[in-house]
This record gives sequence, C-alpha cells and structure tokens, in this order.
Amino acid sequence: MQEKIIITCALTGAGPLSTNPNQPITPRQIAESGLAAAEAGAAILHVHVRDPETGVFSGDLALYEEAVGLIRDQNKDVVLNLTTGLGSGFYPVDPMLPNAAGPESHIWTAEKRVEHVLKLKPEICTLDLVTAQVFGGVVISLEPVLTRMAELVRNAGVKPEIELFDAGDAVLAKHLIKNGALDGPGIYSFVMGLNFTVPADTESMMYLRNALPSGAQWQGFGIGRNQYPMAIQSCLLGGHVRVGMEDNVYIRKGVFANSNAEQVTKVRRLVEELGPQIATSDDARKILGLRQH
Repeated sequence: MQEKIIITCALTGAGPLSTNPNQPITPRQIAESGLAAAEAGAAILHVHVRDPETGVFSGDLALYEEAVGLIRDQNKDVVLNLTTGLGSGFYPVDPMLPNAAGPESHIWTAEKRVEHVLKLKPEICTLDLVTAQVFGGVVISLEPVLTRMAELVRNAGVKPEIELFDAGDAVLAKHLIKNGALDGPGIYSFVMGLNFTVPADTESMMYLRNALPSGAQWQGFGIGRNQYPMAIQSCLLGGHVRVGMEDNVYIRKGVFANSNAEQVTKVRRLVEELGPQIATSDDARKILGLRQH
C-alpha cells in the first residue's frame, strides 16, 4: 500500500440517471455535492454535467463553466478532473445492420470533446481509451482522435488521466506513449464491472496494474455493488481509490447514499483503518506530478 491514498469523488457521471433523488443534476447541485465531498476528504473531484431539465448527460460548455466556477469560488485547493468521455457513443439505427448512426449517437470532433477543458484548464481531464459495448451502444476510441485530444490537452497544460476499460486499453496506452502522444508513465483509472468490459475482481485488477509502465500512478474502481470492495482492493494493491454517485448510488445494500460526501466518509474510514493516510489535494498534486496552484 502507498503511505498516502488519494480519494477521487466522481460526482454524477454520464450514464442513465438513477432513481436516487440525491444524485446531483444541476450545476449548483453538482458543485455543492463536490464541495461537501472535498470537505469529507476527497482530494480530486471528477466532474460531468447533466441537462438541468432532463438529467441526461450534457457537453454544454456553459454548464461546465457554472459548475466549475461555483466549486472554485469556494474551494481553490481541490483538484479538478473534467471528463472528455462524451462524443464517442455510436447507437445504430438497426442493431442487426450497424452501418448508420441513430439519433442517440454522439460522435464529436476531438476539438469539441475537449472544448471545456481548454477553456477551464483543470489540472486533470480523462482520456478514455475504450472501444466497447456500453449502455446498449458502442463507445468508439480511435487512435487518431485520441492522439489529437492528447495533443490539445497537453498544450493547455492539463494532464490526462488514462481510462482503461479492458486489457487491450493498456496495450494502446503504451503504444500512445511510445509514439509520443502521451507522456509516460502516466496516471490511470481502471473502470471495472461496466457492461462487457473488464470484470470487477482481484485478478483483473492485478493484471491491469502489472501491465502499466513502471512508475505509473493508478486507481481501480468498481461499478455498482463492486464499488467498496474494489476501492479497498485498489488500496491493498498499491493504487488509490475512487467513489461517487457516477459509479454507485448506494451506501450499502438496498440503501441509497445521501450524498457523495457520505460515500467519501465511508471509504476514508475503511482506508484509514488499514493504515494509510488520506492525501490532501496538495499531496495529490505532488504524487501525480500535477502543476502546483
């Protein structure tokens, strides 16, 4: 285990909206939930935004500006990690002949996918290397698009958190490092237990950890009921931890979480009982090699 464990809180995500009434939707709800999570011990806030009227995921720059502005107004220390995962979803008109995009598809240019990152300049943004079946469609991540996105965020001074959803994603990450698109050894997240991607189990986490470049920093996290077991497994195997309503809306079996802060408080207690200290945001910047604020 590392001596200091970074807690990331993923505030709301882009998946289908849950039935938990406490899941934040509006920019103000997302910001207030994030601020409380940071107060509870999260060093990093992972931010998506949603349409305030429908709750559906959104790439609206104005919504990101509002949520990020509200967080920064009250907490200039917490590390911000903005998603760039949108703009890669393909939902065919006919699943039996998937040669035409349906109305639910969202395939964007690299520039549009990182527009909010270039404007708001968080310390971190995600870079999802996944191509897989997710939520009834296919997420597509082609090398030229990823290379362009990586170039844009590097020029903006933002460090990518490389999202791995399966074993081949680790191979792609090393390829992008070798070609100079990404700087090694890198920061990684293992997204485990989502649809038809890497399972949320110890063997899979160890495999991905062992596939990383030497010196990489990483966290493995589980979706749904796998959230807390995978958080502690990540800690035990030398990684950091992530919780939040993006991944799981329950605090324990059958009981909705009251807030993101409640999830952070629970995992903080579990980690501290194992021995490590909880990293502050400044600790996280040093551990991950981020720019100092």
